[in-house]
Amino acid sequence: MLIEAFPREVWMAHANLGATARFWLERHNGFRQLGAMLQQATGDFREGNLSPPEFRRFFAPRLQFFLESLEGHHHIEDHHYFPVFRAAESRLARGFDVLEGDHEAIHANIMQMVDSANRLLATMERDDDARRAATDAYAATGDRLIAGLMRHLDDEEDLIVPVILDQGERKLFGG
Repeated sequence: MLIEAFPREVWMAHANLGATARFWLERHNGFRQLGAMLQQATGDFREGNLSPPEFRRFFAPRLQFFLESLEGHHHIEDHHYFPVFRAAESRLARGFDVLEGDHEAIHANIMQMVDSANRLLATMERDDDARRAATDAYAATGDRLIAGLMRHLDDEEDLIVPVILDQGERKLFGG
């Protein structure tokens, strides 16, 4: 496999890791960071370290940005990047099928997360028990999405970055 020839430790210093791959990896790291921030804020809210208004102000715009960005990112990968990589390295077709299946599962989890977040936000002015139950339900949904996303990002990078390092961005994307 290409990952054995190009382990993570060599990626950042490799001459074939160009601007497109670096940008893509930065986007992935942004998803990791924002996902962790959302989980931290939810935990802080559960522990009483954030008031309902503080939590709402922090949480709602960041969650919306996170989910919209993630959906857009996956759309670009499915329709623009994955076809390029499939054509470049046909031996990895099964891996791309798995990644596309991950995108479908993540989308379903995003829809569940939206519903759960909306229920949580609707309880902000209610009693503590209702808010606690909604927070716990959202946290479970959010944790499930983010855990799956973290595995997916790692798997995706392990499949794609070695192809880029092996063939170079110029060959893959032209230019």
